[in-house]
Amino acid sequence: MSRREAVTQQTGAEGGVWEVFKAFLLLGLTSFGGPIAHLGYFRAEFVARRKWLTEQAYADLVALCQFLPGPASSQVGFALGLMRGGPYGAAAAWTAFTLPSAIVLVLFAYSAAVMEGPIGSGIIHGLKIVAVAIVAHAVWGMAGKLCPDRQRATIALVALLIVVMASGPLGQVIAILVGALAGVWCCRAKVESTVSHLHFPVSRLAGGIALALFLLLLAGLPLLTWATVSQPLDIVDAFYRAGALVFGGGHVVLPLLEAEVVQTGWVSSDAFLTGYGAAQAVPGPLFTFSAYLGTVLESEPNGLIGATLALLAIFIPGFLLLVAVLPFWNTFRQLAVAQALMRGANAAVVGILGAALYEPVWTSAILGPYDFALALTGFVLLSVWRMPPWVVVIILGLSGLIVSLLL
Repeated sequence: MSRREAVTQQTGAEGGVWEVFKAFLLLGLTSFGGPIAHLGYFRAEFVARRKWLTEQAYADLVALCQFLPGPASSQVGFALGLMRGGPYGAAAAWTAFTLPSAIVLVLFAYSAAVMEGPIGSGIIHGLKIVAVAIVAHAVWGMAGKLCPDRQRATIALVALLIVVMASGPLGQVIAILVGALAGVWCCRAKVESTVSHLHFPVSRLAGGIALALFLLLLAGLPLLTWATVSQPLDIVDAFYRAGALVFGGGHVVLPLLEAEVVQTGWVSSDAFLTGYGAAQAVPGPLFTFSAYLGTVLESEPNGLIGATLALLAIFIPGFLLLVAVLPFWNTFRQLAVAQALMRGANAAVVGILGAALYEPVWTSAILGPYDFALALTGFVLLSVWRMPPWVVVIILGLSGLIVSLLL
């Protein structure tokens, strides 16, 4: 194999943007099951079938995106598009993978607004019960993987206590920071070695600009919202902060978004949990839940404008961070302190999600023994029978309807 062929296999030489778009559109229409399942779909499509990159290169890319805050599967897709087609390829990959589920959830938001009577309320309550089963399953699975020892289990418990005592976005930020610092102190025993390098068309200058922009927006948006009265700016600030501070992606964004839109009175708790349940039934990234929330905001801009603002704002920070670290990742990931920091932060995430399982998910959905039985059924179907989430959504949604009509 020539040197050029080796580089092409490792990095996926620049290909057509249309090729990238078509590949990711198919995945955006069919990738059910959440971020872990998405990574499996990506491997089958781009490593095994299309051979855009090697197995080791893909494993390194997944490790990079799991290290960063933001939606891990979408970041992997963004990076694959970047490797294959440059900046336009990255934009094509994100657009094709994200828009199908975002469009479906926006349409659901409009239809949910007119769902009244026992049939509509029964389906909506069933979707709220789905959220209990989904989040409980996520906590169970993440705890086993991210808290395998006493130190990280303790970090998770402390994070839960912090969130309970200091509700809202501030409590969650403090919990993540405390978890990261605790990880540096007590999670440095194991250092993972790296065996290969990733190559992206991103210069160190571009990475530095992306990092500066990420920090400027993270610090500057709250100041602008404090100094001015602008609802669109408030929306961008809230969803940008949620996207910037979520470690682990997927279900972990639930408590952050709940703090930003429910506790502030922008979205009712019922509408929030209904949309979260519906988001389990669509393919693509769970972060498209933000499009639903932007649509159902109590005050303008909502509808399509609110959906667009929320959707862009929640994805942008993860992509800026990804671009920022790409030129430096091969060196940084070998540092023991970096690995320990992420172990602690990931353990804290489990505690934050555990707190969200109780409030608002459990308290809003479980109103009696029948609700508890349905939620437990959903949990067993997910964890023991390993049914796809969208199948469980259909089963519990219909069950909620039946229970509401019979009781």
